[in-house]
Amino acid sequence: MSYRIDNLQYCNWSENIFRINNKAKLDAVHVTIAYHEDFDEVQNNINQWQVYFNDFKDLIFHGKTYKDIEKAHKENKTAIFFGFQNCSPIEDNISLVETVHNMGTVFMQLTYNNQSLLATGCYEENDSGVTRMGKEVIKEMNRVGIIIDMSHSAEKSTLDAMQISEKPIVVTHANPSFWHEVKRNKSEILLKELSQSKGMIGLSLYPHHLLNGSNCSLESFCEMVAKTAEIMGTECIGIGSDLCLGQPDTVVEWMRNGTWTKNRDYGEGSADNAAFPRQPEWFKDATGFNNLEDGLVNVGFNKEEVDGILGNNWFNFYKENIF
Repeated sequence: MSYRIDNLQYCNWSENIFRINNKAKLDAVHVTIAYHEDFDEVQNNINQWQVYFNDFKDLIFHGKTYKDIEKAHKENKTAIFFGFQNCSPIEDNISLVETVHNMGTVFMQLTYNNQSLLATGCYEENDSGVTRMGKEVIKEMNRVGIIIDMSHSAEKSTLDAMQISEKPIVVTHANPSFWHEVKRNKSEILLKELSQSKGMIGLSLYPHHLLNGSNCSLESFCEMVAKTAEIMGTECIGIGSDLCLGQPDTVVEWMRNGTWTKNRDYGEGSADNAAFPRQPEWFKDATGFNNLEDGLVNVGFNKEEVDGILGNNWFNFYKENIF
């Protein structure tokens, strides 16, 4: 069985985007339902998703375990899995970890770029690692079944999380820094540790994470995948596109600034590039998975390896770790 899974999207959700994902034959998508929201605000986001599930039940449904990926494949639908890109919805209350899991959350980043109550983000000057509360929250996430995501975290914090967690962690959307040196991308040391702990990386198609940005070539991206596979093994690699289709540019400002600053923080962009970047021509939306399939074959991956990278590796991870 060949599954297709995109393990990170944050689109401006609509029937059109659900149909694009369906056309791309995506069996599962991990969607971001929190950046800077507190607990009450994230409940509102979940309520909105209930409306989507009701209005577009011919296209999507709420996924909670790997069995829902199997169900989606059989029914030609997309299972939607909830995740947080920050720990803000649990506030400073560890009891909310179980509460948000019961609401359907299966992934949570310990931090989004900045220092949080749990860990250090990749934009901080000093990485002090996982905090006292972070250690307790990791244990609680392990207990209830939420997967630890360190996509926006700093290096020491990510390595700490691997050591503390009794279960594999993930980087749902990032690329190797050997290919493109930006704060969000990950070192070879981290990639090796991630694979040894049976974790996963979802390779990103967001232009700020790509060599040559919006002009990145399919060949360059697939050559990077091949080099990453040499470092950590093919079975630990998937896709986490970080697609933000249809979002207004004001959402970029929300993602980068939230409510933590009165100044404008441009993150991986700049004052001259404060809008969403243009997607590469070969990955304008999820139908670009077809181009990825061709590109991965062209750089030497066999069918089993390609199927793994485009979805089966994530499916196996879900089967082993999400319950």
